[in-house]
Amino acid sequence: KPRGIVCSTKKQRQETTVTEFLDYPVRVYPVGRLDKDSEGLLLMTNQGDLANEIMHAGNFHEKEYIVTVDQPFNSAFIKKMQEGVELKELEVTTRPCKVKALGKKTFQITLTQGLNRQIRRMCEALGYHVVTLKRVRIMNIHLGSLPTGKYREITGEELSKLEKLAGRKPGGVYHG
Repeated sequence: KPRGIVCSTKKQRQETTVTEFLDYPVRVYPVGRLDKDSEGLLLMTNQGDLANEIMHAGNFHEKEYIVTVDQPFNSAFIKKMQEGVELKELEVTTRPCKVKALGKKTFQITLTQGLNRQIRRMCEALGYHVVTLKRVRIMNIHLGSLPTGKYREITGEELSKLEKLAGRKPGGVYHG
């Protein structure tokens, strides 16, 4: 998903929805959300029950992002992000997560939670502003070298593993 595209199937204001942008031949909808200012991997499906299993936060499914902030950070920032950040406006402390510095202002973060604008809120709570945010993995599905704005079908092997990770019983009938 490119920046500027909204993860909705309903047209609101003059925004382009992900389903309009994709113009896929079969009706599909996004699995979860990626805010308008973010880019990266977004799964699209016509399998509602699988989508619900993937999105259910109680299942602790991993989502990985590459984030660049507006100023250099230090090891204390990484440690605090890993331990969980109090988000006063949501009255919640984020779950512990994996964070790894990739540069002076860029880090990789792996979440098992998907609060609204979570990474942006975590960074802001610690005095940083997100410049770019790109999701690169959802569970076993990797963005890889897929260009922004393009899509590919997941492989049968990827789907089997995704269903297993999502807690689905093998041997169901799926169309996709």
